[in-house]
Amino acid sequence: MSAIDLKSEDDLLSDAVGDLASRTGLPVAFGGFEREGAIDVTAVVGNRTPHLASLVVKPTRGLGGRAFVERRPRLALDYRSSRNITHDYDRAVLGEGISTLFAVPILVAGKARGVIYCGAWSRSPFGESAARSALQIAADLATELRVRDEVGRRLQLASTPEAAAPVLDVVIREELREAYAELRRIGAEVADAGIRRRLADIEQRLATLSRDGSAPIEHLDVRLSRRETDVLACAALGQTNAEIAATLSLREGTVKSYLQAAMAKLDAGTRHAAVTKARRAGLLP
Repeated sequence: MSAIDLKSEDDLLSDAVGDLASRTGLPVAFGGFEREGAIDVTAVVGNRTPHLASLVVKPTRGLGGRAFVERRPRLALDYRSSRNITHDYDRAVLGEGISTLFAVPILVAGKARGVIYCGAWSRSPFGESAARSALQIAADLATELRVRDEVGRRLQLASTPEAAAPVLDVVIREELREAYAELRRIGAEVADAGIRRRLADIEQRLATLSRDGSAPIEHLDVRLSRRETDVLACAALGQTNAEIAATLSLREGTVKSYLQAAMAKLDAGTRHAAVTKARRAGLLP
């Protein structure tokens, strides 16, 4: 079984730090993940000196360490004179010449996984627009990490030797289908078009991996809307209308309407028949 190519955590972080500098308009951005009890800064853009490279921040210490343990953003408009933080990392921050610094924790399922920072070399006004952009970038990065974690966890089952019992193939297929439905739910909550495209690519690969190779694809002239597919993917897991509504944050009546529309398009009399036809047509895993 082929693996799904996923960006590494460090690559995702580098992308986020680059976006942070371009979208906030602040010249310096950097960040790192928590590893072995400390935040290891591995991504830096816009720096004029090497001081920020390989910076290691302990939780509770400095602006970023405080943001990490408090799980909320922290701002220092004048870093040098700030009395609200420890100054363990003055050599790195002031050595770079940073005056204004904003630190945002990366929260995945409520747990801090790291911190991203953006800053300016002179004391600068820090507006709502820049703060909102930084918070959104941190949230988008957290979503990508969450997706990566979930896909990785599910696909570990796929590494089982091919000599395993056929029953195991069924279990793996169902696990992948659950991951597919979960990714569609997450994708519905993401505003960033680029992330949605990457999620759609992973969804397609999961669908391919979970497809029963013995069943031929039937070419049907059917197109389901995104929400019709979301609802049908949940129905495929055996969820009731009420459970689907709770999963997708929809009204139960809306779920029923989407299901009926999908059944009509697939010319199916029941949801089970609709799921079967959608799978045969390659519309569902």
